[in-house]
Amino acid sequence: MAPTSRARSTASRVFVVLLIAAVVIGALVAVFLVAEAQRTIRAEAERVTAATAVAFASSPLVVDGLRSSDHDAATRELEPYSLEVIAGAGLDFITVMTLDGTRITHPDDDQIGGIYLGTIPSTSRTLTEEFTGTLGPSIRTIAPVTTPDGDLIGWVAAGVTTESITDTLIRRLPLTLGITIGLIALGVGLAVIARRVTRRIAGDLPPGQLRDAVSSYESIRTLGEALRAQTHEHGNRMHAAVALLELGRRDEAIEILTETSRQSQSLVDQVTARGHGDPAVGALLLGKASQAKERGIDWRVHIEPDTPRTPLSPVDAVSVLGNLVDNAMDAAADSDSDSDDRWVRVSLHPSDDGGIVLEVSDSGPGIPPLLQERIFDQGYSTKPADGNGRGIGLALVRSVVTSAGGSVTVSDDPTMFRVVLPRAQSRRPPT
Repeated sequence: MAPTSRARSTASRVFVVLLIAAVVIGALVAVFLVAEAQRTIRAEAERVTAATAVAFASSPLVVDGLRSSDHDAATRELEPYSLEVIAGAGLDFITVMTLDGTRITHPDDDQIGGIYLGTIPSTSRTLTEEFTGTLGPSIRTIAPVTTPDGDLIGWVAAGVTTESITDTLIRRLPLTLGITIGLIALGVGLAVIARRVTRRIAGDLPPGQLRDAVSSYESIRTLGEALRAQTHEHGNRMHAAVALLELGRRDEAIEILTETSRQSQSLVDQVTARGHGDPAVGALLLGKASQAKERGIDWRVHIEPDTPRTPLSPVDAVSVLGNLVDNAMDAAADSDSDSDDRWVRVSLHPSDDGGIVLEVSDSGPGIPPLLQERIFDQGYSTKPADGNGRGIGLALVRSVVTSAGGSVTVSDDPTMFRVVLPRAQSRRPPT
């Protein structure tokens, strides 16, 4: 069998993801800047052509030239003036024409006397449009020329070719390119930093092993808390029983010890009744019972005897169940209900397709509908941050469950987390 390639580490994957994100963001910013520059240049061209056409049409020199019947004389007088304004305003043409569109001025002398190519308004008004004329496609504004009495005597058109607009855009591209390169360089730097930080925390572990490590930590943490509470409770009862024996009150001491055994036996019977029970899960449930009593929470567990074996490893099973129970007990303990109304219920039973269903519900205040999906996001938590960190448990629960082919959902009234896992695959004996 050929050796399998080494899985990429988490740090390397973080670097690649951030690098791709930096390149994509840089490309999107570049496209946005180019589109915005094009829009700005076009708007500026429309503004300049409109202002120039209106101002040129209001010039007494233009009015007098169009009022004259000698068009050749008007051309000799207005052509140098129009060329001067074209150079000063950065335009490509200014055309002075008669009412029927006959050109009196034009940057190309051969076009003088020809008919203006463009829309001539039917009324005395200003019009800006894009039109293909003798100089090619252009943004142009045509403005009316009127006498002091308001009589329309001609038109003035001022324009900028789209080629000039493109040249202006090209001149601005180095700035856009510089901004894009700067953003990508910043993204690469952040990706390198993120890789170093991730490697410092996770080493060279691939994502799957890193999740397993987090799951192991969560499993040990929640199981340790449960066993500590169980040890603490039994220790208190033993101290009380010893003290009663020393006082000669044997019946009361026996009653305390008997009550301890009776409370645990029901749960033990349910756990051991399963043909494929997980010892770690059983120990967790026993410990959580003591932890719930320590916090003044009514602990209720129901396990169907025919519940199948979970497809999760013992570590993942303890991590999933422990996190859900911890959240439920936090919610029940933080609720405004009386201590008698604070409860947590755990249910294990088979699903219709032979899998396993885990339900953990509580008497807490519930989760707003808008947050029922966000609570599974990494780093998000409705609880205040503490030294142990928040926002890991439910994200880990979803990751473990979905990796096993299951699902986890949350509902209200009462708050209940429902985990559905598929049937565990039977293990083949070694050949």
